[in-house]
Amino acid sequence: MEPNDLGPISKEKWKLRLGPERYGVLREKGTESPFTGKADLLYNERFGHYLCAGCGQTLFLSRSKFNSGSGWPSFSGTADDAAIVEEEDTSIGMVRTEIHCSRCNGHLGHVFDDGSTGLRYCVNSLSLYFVEK
Repeated sequence: MEPNDLGPISKEKWKLRLGPERYGVLREKGTESPFTGKADLLYNERFGHYLCAGCGQTLFLSRSKFNSGSGWPSFSGTADDAAIVEEEDTSIGMVRTEIHCSRCNGHLGHVFDDGSTGLRYCVNSLSLYFVEK
């Protein structure tokens, strides 16, 4: 999908474009279970960019990826501060910071302040795809 190919998209078009699993995460704020996502993204150590699976916007760079042991791809920072939108999430009875793609508003996961280790962007692998550079 071309990044600028986004006019108004209906729910039905999103479902066709993304498929059921990606639609559930990106458009309905679902979460894949830990260690069940795409292994090629969870354990990926190649150099490149991680793009939004909804619109193709670059969200993260490989140099910020690390193995947090959480079961989801984790990043210490974004490719560009403007690529991610944060929103308070109290859906499971605790306060978390949900992250969305700034271009298509797709749900990505959450960001956590891990104290001395800094920020951990914990991202559903279904909300990403990788482009090797």
